[in-house]
Amino acid sequence: MEKRWQSITRRFPSNLHNKTEEHLLEKEENPSTEAAPVENPTVKCPKCGKLVNKKRVVKRKYICYECEGYFRVKTNNRIRMVADPGSFEEWFTDMPVSNPLDYKGYEEKLAAAREKTGLNEAFTVGKCTVFGEPIVLGVCDSRFMMASMGHALGEKVTAAIERATEEKLPVFLFCCSGGARMQEGIISLMQMAKTSAAIKRHGEAGLLYSTILTDPTTGGVTASFAMLGDVIMAEPGALIGFAGPRVIKQTIGQDLPEGFQTAEFLLEHGFVDGIVERKNLKKTIYFLIKTHQSTGDGSWADFKEDQNPFMLDEVLKEQAMKAPLRSAWEKVKAVRQVERPSALDYMNHIFDSFVEAHGDRLFADDPAIIGGIGMLDGQPVTVIADIKGKTMKECQMRNFGMPKPEGYRKALRLMKQAEKFGRPIVSFVNTSGAFCGIEAEERGQGEAIARNLLEMSDLKVPVLCILIGEGGSGGALATAVGNEVWMLENATYSILSPEGFASILWKDSARAKEASEVMNITAADLKRLGVIEEIIPEFGGAGEKTEEAIGRYMKERIRIFLMKQNGKSGEQLAKERYERFRAF
Repeated sequence: MEKRWQSITRRFPSNLHNKTEEHLLEKEENPSTEAAPVENPTVKCPKCGKLVNKKRVVKRKYICYECEGYFRVKTNNRIRMVADPGSFEEWFTDMPVSNPLDYKGYEEKLAAAREKTGLNEAFTVGKCTVFGEPIVLGVCDSRFMMASMGHALGEKVTAAIERATEEKLPVFLFCCSGGARMQEGIISLMQMAKTSAAIKRHGEAGLLYSTILTDPTTGGVTASFAMLGDVIMAEPGALIGFAGPRVIKQTIGQDLPEGFQTAEFLLEHGFVDGIVERKNLKKTIYFLIKTHQSTGDGSWADFKEDQNPFMLDEVLKEQAMKAPLRSAWEKVKAVRQVERPSALDYMNHIFDSFVEAHGDRLFADDPAIIGGIGMLDGQPVTVIADIKGKTMKECQMRNFGMPKPEGYRKALRLMKQAEKFGRPIVSFVNTSGAFCGIEAEERGQGEAIARNLLEMSDLKVPVLCILIGEGGSGGALATAVGNEVWMLENATYSILSPEGFASILWKDSARAKEASEVMNITAADLKRLGVIEEIIPEFGGAGEKTEEAIGRYMKERIRIFLMKQNGKSGEQLAKERYERFRAF
């Protein structure tokens, strides 16, 4: 299994697909329509314009081997890509279709679409298995009136989600659409509210709803069931937006910049979790099924006995024995070193795999905070982590680990998702503080931090927070409201930086070293004050030689922490967390 969803950076034009592609796929599924067999049939790629071998394109799951451009895919082929062979059982095959506004010529247009596609409507849905796991699978087909949403499509989506709720099944929908079906007017518009309401009830039942956005996904479908997934994936280069390029151009006369409204654009702006290539799609769906199965029985860990318990080797023992005691100021300087291991370094030794999710679904994807699902000895855990960066380029990209509001909102979105599906949360904290730039204030930095404190206090799953470097002020606390809080031996946790402390109280930031000694910011200080529960040894100092040992030690302690939570209800966990902070 791939450890990460693959995101590509190519920018595809919004007119990626055309009738040539539809003709190719129609002939592929209906070879009888071809006048005569051709030994090496070719087709023109709609992206690069080259003539490519049709058989090779089909074998590559309808992807051009010259430019990696994606062709649109018909319903039956979509189902074959995902469902176990022979497992798809279609639902609602005889759903009636009417002309609610008596629009002239609508019946004839529907009849023509049925004859062309062999479909009763633009949406096909049913039950199938993916590597043996049952799901509800739905597919929109753009060949049928651009998969515009009329009352029949909305009814099939809604009825399928309602049935999935009754049968306690996850739902995966392949979305594409030109928007609302104009011939049905206001009745089409009402489908947006109807489908969204069904998704709300499905979610309240603790079930997974996931969408895969394909080219194009626009209009009322984008503004309803397509963008409401617990997990939203997108195909590379897909056009995704509310108002399509032509509508924008004709309405306000504005030309769109290159790459606007692509899947990559939405990933950057925080609206999709990841971009998934077709070759990885089935196993990604299986991964999501397995990691979003909530038992709801108060069992937070079911580990077998550790076959490889952590053992400190003799070199590290000797190194730890010889390590000199560090002053508070020396620890401040140590945790600011760019060479100090990051959460990602430790995670390589803690989790079997980690799949990152992106975006706050509001504005952007903040790389200063990462989040996703880690597998801890086969069990899913939601992971949140501050990341500063190791090179200058990465540090700038991650804003030196100083999150913006969208970073905190992304973390909260993933933590609430963990609560819904009964996953424990592990948060790795390492930030000098929240970013204090103009744009952060414009987007509500204070509100974002406050909202995290409010919501984390009442999460109904175990929350463990580990300070691995700097713990700077409210920016650190925003992801550190846990049932237990731990610190690495040389980490720091403070109301603000020593420089800021000295500047405010003594009007002299040059006295930072002196300030660090009176602020009580070290792990030993905070253990004495009851602010943290455990100190994680660094075996002489966190670095390249010790990161594996520190990571393996943390893994063993995390296992023990989770096993201690077994038998506790969500309400009890929230109550214990409340009482922990109430005591200060």
